[in-house]
Amino acid sequence: MKKINDTTIALLIDGDNAAPKRLAPILEEVSKVGTITIRRIYGDWTTTGMTGWKDLLNANAIQPVQQFAYTKGKNSTDSALIIDAMDILHGEQVDAFCIVSSDSDYTRLATRLRESGLFVMGVGEKKTPDAFVKACERFIYVENLDVQEEPRTSPKRGSKSKATSVKASLSANAGLMRKMRKAFNIARGEEDEVSLSLIGQALRRLDPGFDPRSYGHASLSSLVNALKDQLETRREEKGNTVMVRFKA
Repeated sequence: MKKINDTTIALLIDGDNAAPKRLAPILEEVSKVGTITIRRIYGDWTTTGMTGWKDLLNANAIQPVQQFAYTKGKNSTDSALIIDAMDILHGEQVDAFCIVSSDSDYTRLATRLRESGLFVMGVGEKKTPDAFVKACERFIYVENLDVQEEPRTSPKRGSKSKATSVKASLSANAGLMRKMRKAFNIARGEEDEVSLSLIGQALRRLDPGFDPRSYGHASLSSLVNALKDQLETRREEKGNTVMVRFKA
């Protein structure tokens, strides 16, 4: 991929399968990867189900694409989105795609785009089938976009700190610790410690849907700091590289 500021992205939204209230945080999240040069949303705009989107289109420069439901009970939006995606791919207009949907029907599309060497991001709800999540290089759960950092407060004397409780519960999360251990082993090679950034890359390869926000932390460094009973960290003297290792 190009440098982050040079990466061009096609944002394709399944309007029948996404919520208008999530649009602002979705745009912000996708913009972290690059510049959104194509913005399209698909649906049957003659139905009341698309009403919530209409006020957001002009304000966010999103092009609506009309797709009639030719058969009652059948959703033809996915077909229109897939055809457009392939046209964009063959036109070599972008470096990356972002598909906003929780529908597993886009699994093969994501796989095909990645086979062509493009970066594919998915955005959907936690109910999204694993097949679609794994087909993307990165997957963002919209529920995590609503997470707000809680203000830090000093615990009352004689009471158990909330931070301590959270730390203990995270360390006891067997699934999380398995992922951290696997990512550490993949990234470290023959070394006893590895940089935090390499662990992050390995975690995304293992699980495209991995997100520190799923565990109540805004960043991977914050999550690792919350696991200090299991992990040790140090900052290299030269530069800002954070090194991580598992405690013996």
